[in-house]
Amino acid sequence: MTDERHERRGPRRYDGARHDDHQSSPRDRGRRPQRGQRDDAHKPRQSGNNAPRKVERKVEETPSRVSPARLLAYEIIRQVTEEGAFASYLVASKIDTASLARKDRAFATKLVYGVVSYRGTLDELIDRTLKSPDDVYADVRDALAVSAYEIIYLSKAHHAAVDQGVELVRSFAPQATRLANHVLHRIVEAKEKFPFGNPRKDIEAYARLHGFPLWLVKRLIAILGANGAHAFITASNEPAPQFVASNILKTTDEETYELLKSSRGEPSIVEVEGRAIPGCLRIESSRCLADPPIRQAIDAGKLFVTDATGQAIARLLLPEKMPRSALEIGAGRGGKTILLQNDAVRVYGKQIPRYVALDNVASKCELLKKRLQRYGVEVSDVVCADGAEAHAVLGDERFDFIFVDAPCSGLGTLRRHPEIRWRLTPETIEGKALLGLRLLTEASRLLAPGGELIYATCTVTPEENADVVRSFLASEAGAEFSLAPIAGKASFSPALVPGSSDAYFAVKLVRRALS
Repeated sequence: MTDERHERRGPRRYDGARHDDHQSSPRDRGRRPQRGQRDDAHKPRQSGNNAPRKVERKVEETPSRVSPARLLAYEIIRQVTEEGAFASYLVASKIDTASLARKDRAFATKLVYGVVSYRGTLDELIDRTLKSPDDVYADVRDALAVSAYEIIYLSKAHHAAVDQGVELVRSFAPQATRLANHVLHRIVEAKEKFPFGNPRKDIEAYARLHGFPLWLVKRLIAILGANGAHAFITASNEPAPQFVASNILKTTDEETYELLKSSRGEPSIVEVEGRAIPGCLRIESSRCLADPPIRQAIDAGKLFVTDATGQAIARLLLPEKMPRSALEIGAGRGGKTILLQNDAVRVYGKQIPRYVALDNVASKCELLKKRLQRYGVEVSDVVCADGAEAHAVLGDERFDFIFVDAPCSGLGTLRRHPEIRWRLTPETIEGKALLGLRLLTEASRLLAPGGELIYATCTVTPEENADVVRSFLASEAGAEFSLAPIAGKASFSPALVPGSSDAYFAVKLVRRALS
């Protein structure tokens, strides 16, 4: 059956035609249709905050010369492009459970994370081979990006990457194979000069080499200095280290350690900022997470896979004395909720009796309830509401302890969500900072005298972190508040460096007690 979306005049066989002639040819399926032809089935790539369309089809289930790992990686990359999905969730749900050999699952994972991490640079490389880059369909561009990543960033044989890329395009758009062949051979030629400058002297070449937007590299250098920015960027391109939390509500730290050890996870005690985090273990091999005994422990709520810095925040920022009531704003899927109540048992001997978890996304609130039940965490109420209007929802109730997990740019988690760097804009950072200040101000109205208020993010920009706190303390709402030290420092902000856990920021604010 002929697919209307693929109907075009038949392509000429690639015969070594002039570069410019081939670039300007409209006859390939990979280009947008001419005026008057249908233009609703495939759109060029989208960027920024434009809402992407839902993927309506997958790679056709037909015999193909393309490796299963590449086909699966391509399918996931399509969803990231079209739906704005996070690659990490799709890798966990599709690759980790796929009936492929372990090495194929590992290769598919590498392709997905590689393409979404270096996406802007890969698009630039593709654009350099074409006169009208915007005319290339998004699905064809995604396929080209897979092979471009292999050619530029992996030590794969070029002929294999080109052949597989052409076959991948052929599998869903046979009339675009000539275009794919042209683009990928030009990228092979371009590799000799990539990143088109000396990355030690040319900041644009440096940004290309590491797959970061130029504006973001400049911003990171301004924030962290040249050496700090380089460490941050290098770490962001590493595979994310794996950490687990032992859920003391259902098991013991000793049992968790022995279970991971028996599954060859090579567990080790974790320190963040020089402090050991009880119940936090690093595993050297994430493969053990797929072993049946570990999966059973996770399903039973005994283990919780989460970053070490997040675990450290929950442990270090609990009040010395058990609060009678606690409010969490931005509870999401319950990661911090589980950790805070878990550590409450470690510190106080029992969970905080009155605990309210609030988030503004209904689907997250429903998932939160299910997770809390699985982990044995006690929460008084799960409230689905806007944290910036929490006072209107919760009324006159005052809490002894409030944790604001503020929505932010997420730069501290780039290893786990690499697509963030290409979705982010300077305006996004501004907007997140304003939202953070609103949430902090609203939370302050709900804090009891003498209570403690935590403001936390997973980013490194001053606008979203220190500037928000400074603006709050200078406001009328912040007049009754003062900063309290965290482990002897004004804030908790471990750096992101190679091998470290994620970069977070947190401060503790105390409201003046009644005289």
